Amino acid sequence: MTQISHDRIQAQSRSTFKVFRRIDTRWMDNDVYGHVNNVVYYSWFDTAVNAHLIEQGALDIHRGETIGLVIETHCNYFSPLAFPQVVEAGIRVARIGASSVRYEVGLFAQGEDLCAARGHFVHVYVDKQHRRPVKALPSNLKTVLEKLV
Repeated sequence: MTQISHDRIQAQSRSTFKVFRRIDTRWMDNDVYGHVNNVVYYSWFDTAVNAHLIEQGALDIHRGETIGLVIETHCNYFSPLAFPQVVEAGIRVARIGASSVRYEVGLFAQGEDLCAARGHFVHVYVDKQHRRPVKALPSNLKTVLEKLV
């Protein structure tokens, strides 16, 4: 695959990410140009991170008192992905604040060492009822996040 190099932004290796999640592309992910449409990548970021947090017991989307709201997101694209490829999402945490977390995600074609795309998003964790930032991240969430730094 051809890799595109941006001025300072470059595709990264698998070794820079802490955990991986498999994502199966769907027929509807492709656009008229024959590759996965850019908006799908953002969905994959959100899905990979939240599924990991749920599986680790750090996030209860139905009964939990704290939820994460996305306040920033960004993506750089290096090579195309397309249905019917399998994508592997690498996850790491770049920063943990009092109530916010910056997640970084690399999307890899199955078996490839360099990411096809990489990006980030920032969650601000808020009280579910009042939607105000929490004073401190819940301890179980923070424990899981620290393993991804």
